[in-house]
Amino acid sequence: MEPAALFIPFIVMLAPVLIVLITLRYRYQQTQARYQMLLQLADKGVDLPAQLLIEPQVAYSERRRGLVLISTGLGLMAMLLALPIQLDNGRSIGGLWGLGLLPLMIGLGYLASWWLNRRG
Repeated sequence: MEPAALFIPFIVMLAPVLIVLITLRYRYQQTQARYQMLLQLADKGVDLPAQLLIEPQVAYSERRRGLVLISTGLGLMAMLLALPIQLDNGRSIGGLWGLGLLPLMIGLGYLASWWLNRRG
């Protein structure tokens, strides 16, 4: 097997790991900057309001997450069906359209959870 043939799958598998690592590093740097600011204010003798001492909470939005996943699934299915690439055995890559069903179904689950929680 050629080294170039391994390069693309390696990049595809590495991309999600890099995204997670970059996100975690960004959050770590944000937290460190916040603590540094609080320490500087405390060193100056400034009274710290209670709002600054509470950790910021991320808004949890099942509806937004569901819509993003549904769109991702539909886009993945459309892309795979539209690509004119032929595999070595003569089959089209369009046969892989089912891969888009996973994010689509997860998105539908998030929308159902949002709808059920909104009602009760």
